Amino acid sequence: MFGITDLTAYLIGVLIIILLPGPNSLYCLSVSAGQGKKAGAWAMLGILVGDSLLMLATVLGAGTLLKIYPAIFDGIKLIGGCYLAYIGVRLMMGAYQTFKNRHAIAGKSYTPPAVAKQNYFYRSLSLSLTNPKAILFFLSFFVQFVRPDYDKPFLTFFVLAVILQIVSFLYLTLLIFSGKKLADIFSSRPMIMTLAMLGVGCLFIGFGVNLWLAKL
Repeated sequence: MFGITDLTAYLIGVLIIILLPGPNSLYCLSVSAGQGKKAGAWAMLGILVGDSLLMLATVLGAGTLLKIYPAIFDGIKLIGGCYLAYIGVRLMMGAYQTFKNRHAIAGKSYTPPAVAKQNYFYRSLSLSLTNPKAILFFLSFFVQFVRPDYDKPFLTFFVLAVILQIVSFLYLTLLIFSGKKLADIFSSRPMIMTLAMLGVGCLFIGFGVNLWLAKL
């Protein structure tokens, strides 16, 4: 159907990929927990738009371009790695503040820290677009499920992309609605919340380092 070789295997692969913790989903969860559902929805929209643009770039041959001009890949991964590390450091700073105020916040409903107004859509969009590995991943992943003899490969890529985005939308929506609830649960246990924020911060820094070390 639509030139897809094995739809069941593709769906299983998509579920595994999306359920694995990554910078996009963790960012959406942290924004939802800290700033509410509306901010989380904007973050989700930025992620979906960013991933859509990367998948479109994949179909149009951006993966080949990155291989021909590795300097472009190096530049983007440097920027993306710095951005991921920045988010990680901010989360670790938040963990320190939570630990410092642990006696005052214990047992209370979670109140997000006061921060300057931010555009979560553009922040999450930047997070998606500064990951050149995603283009190469989409290329290598999609190609496995495209019939080589199908006369409309662009239609196959489009259907595969739509399926992935629907599953991603459902998962991110779940994170948005569970984020505040999880934050309220953790707020009664500030040490657990501190460790969770510290762990996520370390993950983001790890994502950044992994991106810096990525090779074509």
